[in-house]
Amino acid sequence: MTMEKKSEKTKEELLPDKTNVSDKPKPESMEIPEEIPTLALKDVVVFPQMVTALGVTTKNELKLLDTVLATNRFVVLVAQKDPDKEKLDTSDLYELGTASIVLQMLRMPDNTAKMLVQGIARVRIRKFTQTDPFFKAKVTVVEDVLDKAGVEIEALATNAKTQFTKMVSISSHLPEELKIVVVNIEPPGRLADLITSHLNISVPEKQEILELVNVKKRLQKVNAFINNELQVLELASKIQSQVKNEMEKGQREYYLRQQLKAIQDELGEGDEHAVELNELREKIKQAKLSKEAQDEADRELSRLSKMHPSSAEYTVARTYLDWLIALPWAISTEDNLDIPSAKKVLDEDHYNLKKVKERILEYLAVRKLKNDMKGPILCFVGPPGTGKTSVGKSIAKAMGRKFVRMSLGGIRDEAEIRGHRRTYVGALPGRIIQGLRKASSNNPLYMLDEIDKLVSDFHGDPSSALLEVLDPEQNYSFSDHYLDVPFDLSKVMFITTANILDTIPPALKDRMEVLDLPGYTTEEKLEIAKKYLIPKQFDAHGLKIENLTITDNAVKVIISDYTREAGLRNLEREIGTVCRKVAKEVASGKTELVEVNAEMINEFLGPVKFFAEVAERTIESGVATGLAWTQSGGEILFIESTRMIGSGKLMLTGQLGNIMKESAEAAMSYVRSNEKALGISVKKFSEYDYHIHVPSGAIPKDGPSAGVTMAISLISLLKGKSTQPHVAMTGEITLRGRVLPVGGIKEKVLAAKRAGITTVILPKRNENDLAEVPEKAKEKLTFIFVEKVEDMLTTVFGTSNK
Repeated sequence: MTMEKKSEKTKEELLPDKTNVSDKPKPESMEIPEEIPTLALKDVVVFPQMVTALGVTTKNELKLLDTVLATNRFVVLVAQKDPDKEKLDTSDLYELGTASIVLQMLRMPDNTAKMLVQGIARVRIRKFTQTDPFFKAKVTVVEDVLDKAGVEIEALATNAKTQFTKMVSISSHLPEELKIVVVNIEPPGRLADLITSHLNISVPEKQEILELVNVKKRLQKVNAFINNELQVLELASKIQSQVKNEMEKGQREYYLRQQLKAIQDELGEGDEHAVELNELREKIKQAKLSKEAQDEADRELSRLSKMHPSSAEYTVARTYLDWLIALPWAISTEDNLDIPSAKKVLDEDHYNLKKVKERILEYLAVRKLKNDMKGPILCFVGPPGTGKTSVGKSIAKAMGRKFVRMSLGGIRDEAEIRGHRRTYVGALPGRIIQGLRKASSNNPLYMLDEIDKLVSDFHGDPSSALLEVLDPEQNYSFSDHYLDVPFDLSKVMFITTANILDTIPPALKDRMEVLDLPGYTTEEKLEIAKKYLIPKQFDAHGLKIENLTITDNAVKVIISDYTREAGLRNLEREIGTVCRKVAKEVASGKTELVEVNAEMINEFLGPVKFFAEVAERTIESGVATGLAWTQSGGEILFIESTRMIGSGKLMLTGQLGNIMKESAEAAMSYVRSNEKALGISVKKFSEYDYHIHVPSGAIPKDGPSAGVTMAISLISLLKGKSTQPHVAMTGEITLRGRVLPVGGIKEKVLAAKRAGITTVILPKRNENDLAEVPEKAKEKLTFIFVEKVEDMLTTVFGTSNK
């Protein structure tokens, strides 16, 4: 038996409209039988004079109800001790219950019934006379006991009314009508019963009140329960008030947004914010992020769900999530591991560059045997125009990888590499991460151009930020400041380019495998022009083979007389000039084939820009031909010496660096101290001033490799004998006349070849460096290796050095 409804209203209010109980006797005039059917209640205690609605569900309870309605309508309602127990014994019921009368019964369609009962009086169960199918017991009516101290009882009753009225005002589940009902109840015992029936206390506590026959003690107990519940209600009200007062603007906005959301749902407008969050959640799931990135994305998405789309922080968090989603965490392109096919692609795109091509094919071979190989870090070093960047594109094409290029020239802020933290306005990831997003692949070929032109200043040192990027042992967990989660760069193949290695920090240089791209010989330039440059310029200018033909001799003239470079840019530019002039004629209506030969070049390109002046410059004494290395490749250097009446001073001009000046002084000291051995007969050195000049004075020059050339220039001056016109030399000189090795041999030999030199004098210890010089460059060149200056004299001045 469970209680369906409690009410403090009158009997007439609780009865259905169709029910009329005015003909039934009043409870006060009823005589309670000695033996009454007994009904156990699980979760309710019924008090005298209280009207309660109860549900009847079991067959035995329905039989009991039928018996009660067929007789005098009396039933004893008693609470059971264990509400969870189904099969009851007489010992499972409390001894004291309430004799009640059934006012109304209503049968339900599901074979259950509801009845309206009113408590009449407390009764004590003396003996159970029946247990099946329902309980029946003999009972004795228990009357209330009033003490003589009526004033104290009245005070307790008044306090109970006051406190309960206050409790009704605070509580949200007690109706206001209870205040009137409580105030109008006179009997103190009945007052205690009414208040107890509405208190939020347990069944055993209510049973305790029911069993208190002494009205004074009953009121005292009820007052205690009222005080406890009133304190709880007051504390809850206080907490609610504090929470309401301390509610921040963001919380209020949240509640308002929830209301707005409900309104939008009712209007059918939907919630775009929720749709957007669901789309982001699905994209994050599909992005296959790393564990760290997934955790960060979930955290940001949780924050995003609590923000309004119009707030500034929302845009920051949304942009961050977009970057995380867009990065290729698990997207890779498949490498082309067919080595013959890759070799064919490399050969089609670039002529020669044998060393570079072999290195790429070696990587592909190892990659084919070992899938988890880390990407190499290569550095292409060479003069401008030698194809460093274009060969990177060709490698990406051969390997089947995406190509990303990033220019490092002039970068001075390390945030360009690592990005800015999200705390900055307009923060973005660094260029490394941006490039990977554009590539949409986590294993592209990443070209870092002009790594030798990074700038370090107070903004930071970007070369230090590259140390992690270009280290295969560290870049598997590269951390960009904006992302703040590791990203694996170990699958990326990094290729850097530089003109010189001197400006690259040692720590960064140590992380890269350096591959030299030397300048090209005339024969190589001719082949490249025929296979690549001329067809490219034809296509760029809309020309066809029927419009223009450029002979090999014409290309050679362009190479020798109009360009003097290690690379190919100026050659391509001059060929483009020829094509433009022909395109002008074709556009004007000329249809005849134009054949450009060597004699016609000056008509298209104007006067000759470069002359073979070696023979002219060395016809006089005091001039020697040296070989120098610059950022643009090898160069021919003419060093001139002269003397005039003076006091033995040495003057140096040509914008020389400190090292080059010291080399000149060492050469002068060597010549003066070895006069006899060198075949020089000058009686009074101190009567003359000596002047050494290196032409092209506007160009800064430095390095020790011109030492022997300065010495030969001085010897030529003092001998009064000119040097051989087609002999060039390089090497560092000591005070004892020893010739020490220098760098840049390959570039210097190529420069000698371009200038028409036939004999090159090199330090003995540089002999092994000739292995790096292309075979075609060494053709028709004679190499003399020397250890001392005296060993050079025969070659420089002819068969006799006297």
